[in-house]
Amino acid sequence: MKRLKLGTRGSKLALWQAQAVAERLKECHPDLQVETVIVKTVGDKILDVALSRIGDKGLFTKELEKALLDGTIDLAVHSLKDLPSQLGEGLKLAAVMPRENPGDVLISRSGLALSDLPAGSVIGTSSLRRTAQLKAIRPDLKVIDIRGNVETRIKKMEEEKLDGIILAYAGVKRLGLEHWITQVLPYDIMLPATGQGTIAIETRDHDEQMDGLLEAVNDRKTFSEIQAERAFLSRLEGGCQVPMACLAECSGDTIQLQGLVSSLDGTQIIRDAINGTSQDPVQIGLNLAERILAAGAESILTSIQTMGEQ
Repeated sequence: MKRLKLGTRGSKLALWQAQAVAERLKECHPDLQVETVIVKTVGDKILDVALSRIGDKGLFTKELEKALLDGTIDLAVHSLKDLPSQLGEGLKLAAVMPRENPGDVLISRSGLALSDLPAGSVIGTSSLRRTAQLKAIRPDLKVIDIRGNVETRIKKMEEEKLDGIILAYAGVKRLGLEHWITQVLPYDIMLPATGQGTIAIETRDHDEQMDGLLEAVNDRKTFSEIQAERAFLSRLEGGCQVPMACLAECSGDTIQLQGLVSSLDGTQIIRDAINGTSQDPVQIGLNLAERILAAGAESILTSIQTMGEQ
């Protein structure tokens, strides 16, 4: 294969990610020509409704996956946290790039850290995961929904006089906006979303030629980490409608996996961590999910599901 079509969303961050994958592919395969194809997704079109209200199954990926299956593109590049835990039939997560710092950051207009913000300060985020963890540590803050790309959210913070916003470190860094960061939030305060900071490459299943091209691109350490995280997510069947977080960190032959499930208001958080062998990352994710379910997460998930059906 001398030429391939790479599908991506059209935001500045998505294009940065697509370019990073294209450059890495050409480093590994100098004769390869890569064409970028922009595909608009449902999530790009609906910007005035909270993610938790419109569902998350393929919100930022469905149209890209359709283009993969009909042959319009040869591979799709995503932010891994946008990919549902169960991919569509005929598709697979083929490779990942080396992971950026997966944490979240606070950008505050006053330059104050999270612990120093006055009571009643207004913080913007589009994530139930972030909202629940914020309420757990600072129940005196007011959290409002804010959507859009990184630069749009920063602009909204200034225009609407919000006291701060919470964003993923990776997106802020990749867009060269690190000077806006007030505080990198520690994991004991803000555990990240599954796959956060990771660029994912999705392909058609059983595409041996593509597998061969991507073998040199895939970062095996990151791939093991995200296998554990996605197994945890899959077992708990979580998404944008559930405050859920996890983080795997691989060191040598060992993976440490932290995970949590929270009530929507942050008053109940079930959190645990386990270690296991990097040879079986999926089992590590499943084991942690079972422990967290047994510790009380199952009742939280049932309660949230019941609320959604009312």
